Amino acid sequence: MADLKATEIYIYHNQHELEKDSRDFKDQFLKHWSKNKIDALRDELADMEHRMSQSDFWNDADVARDISRQKSALEKKTQPWVELKAEVDDFADLIVLTIEELGQSEGLQSLSKDFNRMNQKFEDLQLAEALLGEDDGRNAIITISSGAGGTESQDWTSMLFRMYSRWFDKNDYDAAILDIQEGEEAGLKTVSLLVKGENAFGYLKGENGIHRLVRISPFDSNKRRHTSFASVHVAPELDDSVNVNIEDKDIRIDTYRASGAGGQHINKTDSAVRITHIPTGIVVQCQNERSQHKNKDQAMKMLKARLYEIEKAKQESEAETKAGEKRDVAWGSQIRSYVMHPYKMVKDLRTGEQTSDVDSVMDGELDPFVNSYLKNLSAGTLGKATDIDDDD
Repeated sequence: MADLKATEIYIYHNQHELEKDSRDFKDQFLKHWSKNKIDALRDELADMEHRMSQSDFWNDADVARDISRQKSALEKKTQPWVELKAEVDDFADLIVLTIEELGQSEGLQSLSKDFNRMNQKFEDLQLAEALLGEDDGRNAIITISSGAGGTESQDWTSMLFRMYSRWFDKNDYDAAILDIQEGEEAGLKTVSLLVKGENAFGYLKGENGIHRLVRISPFDSNKRRHTSFASVHVAPELDDSVNVNIEDKDIRIDTYRASGAGGQHINKTDSAVRITHIPTGIVVQCQNERSQHKNKDQAMKMLKARLYEIEKAKQESEAETKAGEKRDVAWGSQIRSYVMHPYKMVKDLRTGEQTSDVDSVMDGELDPFVNSYLKNLSAGTLGKATDIDDDD
């Protein structure tokens, strides 16, 4: 099928090509219609409407309000699908009628715009479909950590921190530093942030993994090419409704003097807290509060979020194994490469999404990569992340 981007309109010059692509599009649409059980949801909606039409419906006001809320939620979910299905079903007839009325050239130009709009609506539905996970609506805790390589990797970590910070600003997310550890010479060893906003975890969940940079090192007097790695961990911020049991014997708590580039937000007393989860080796730190008690509470939330994600990934992996499927969920897998030399290219190794405009990506233009991940996740077409390979 012709590659239709949100910012581009592919103009068809052949009626048969458009008819073929529209049939392929309809097949894909109906697969997602079935996957989302829209027919069953519409039946459920009809049952609710029937109950609400009964004269005794409001006899129990609490039940009535609950059903009304459920009906409203179902309408919100199904209506865009139903409206788009009507367009999809009518499109074959629309091709014939439009060309008869406007002629081949003008008709195909008009139909190309209509087909592009249908594609865009479908992409929007796929994105919404990929954000229906139980945790997708939560705030996110994101931690960026330098890999092996000292100053090179630490500088790369600070570059990623800047990239994500720009993306947060562009998308109106509120990001607060929880912990930041500066490198010895330059850059950052690690930084953790709490990202608040609608579907923060849902949009960021695809950033989990290893990010690889290839460039001419600014720290190498011989101007040699270097490969650097940094890991990104994203976990949902959990509330009290989610129970994650952590035994006291399984953790070690240390306090230390806060440091870093946090300015007035980083305190200078021995109130920073580091918690080590002994069974897994996970280490979390928090230093953004002046109170040691508050830093400990936040660090425990960070640890619970990390353990929750590990257990959730384990359960999903076991379920996929039973179903005969296997999706790569390893933390240690490379998901994206950022090449600045000998050519310029940012490429996601799971979706194939790529661009030669490295500078714009590093300036926070991440939406094409985030959206591509979600669309492929929704469609079940994610490729596997690759094992780490530092060959250039």
